[in-house]
Amino acid sequence: MRSIWNGAISFGLVSIPIKLVNATESHTVSFRQIHTEDGGRIRYRKVCELEDREVTQAEIGKGYEEADGTIIPITDEDLAHLPLPTARTIDIVAFVPADRIDPLQMENAYYLAASGAPAAKPYTLLREALKRSRKVAIAKFALRGRERLGMLRVVDDVIAMHGLLWPDEIRAPEGVAPDTGVTVRDKELDLADALMDTLGEVDLEDLHDEYREALEEVIAAKASGEAIPEAPEPARGGKVLDLMAALESSVRAARESRGEEVEQAPEEEGAQAGEEAEVRHLPRRKTARATPKEPAGRKSASTTKKTAAKKSASAKKATAKSARSQEPKKASASGKTAAKKTPAKKTAARKRTA
Repeated sequence: MRSIWNGAISFGLVSIPIKLVNATESHTVSFRQIHTEDGGRIRYRKVCELEDREVTQAEIGKGYEEADGTIIPITDEDLAHLPLPTARTIDIVAFVPADRIDPLQMENAYYLAASGAPAAKPYTLLREALKRSRKVAIAKFALRGRERLGMLRVVDDVIAMHGLLWPDEIRAPEGVAPDTGVTVRDKELDLADALMDTLGEVDLEDLHDEYREALEEVIAAKASGEAIPEAPEPARGGKVLDLMAALESSVRAARESRGEEVEQAPEEEGAQAGEEAEVRHLPRRKTARATPKEPAGRKSASTTKKTAAKKSASAKKATAKSARSQEPKKASASGKTAAKKTPAKKTAARKRTA
């Protein structure tokens, strides 16, 4: 890797020659500005305002503009003679625990490489001292025209340095937090904790830039004359009216995405006793109180009685039906008998009278 700065680490009276190397690289897809009518490149040219002509890079220097517009030229030789001990040195000023550094202060990251064989011994000494102390080094250094603050720490077997903003460069978060009083219930915090636990941890190595991949896919399709991939339909989310319901739905969705079995929502299967809070939706209205469940033994006896009662009722219905169907026949038979017996009775009565 190409070094961007050469200097030394000042560790007390120990000086360690080093080279500064960028520890990160950008994979962002860059675009060129073009003329939309013909596709021609749009370029910026550096023109001298006094001579009204384009100048080359070799003719360009630095200058400081004062309030009245006056330009004071500053040369590289002027910068090399800055009255600073950190002009070509990373000057370690303190060692502190890593948690003392606010992540808001962190800027670019660099690797510090030992410059030459004589630097190997002191470089290794500083690296091992940082490892054993479990601390980071705070240092000052000059880079790109200004003095900066840095944090040195060990990454594998290399000393890395993070550029830090000065404390007065961190803006206070005034007016950023909600200006209204909000009360968060313990149950809501419990659901938030459940969601955090369900989402779990992630291996940062598995994360990748999906936007860049999609952009490269579009570029490849246009280059080959193929159809541009269509964007998937965004999920239509309803308006969140209930924070608890949103948290519960989030927990359920996270568990389903991990392949875990999740109980159905109460509106699908009915609210049940003993249901876990983090997977239960809030009921919209009060429902009738459920009938208490009976013990196993009583439930069996009750079932037997109900079955017997049903059978008895069925038998009675069948008997009544049979009786109703036979009533016309009995009435007809009794009519015939009465008709036969009536003349006999009249004859006997006449004989007794005579």
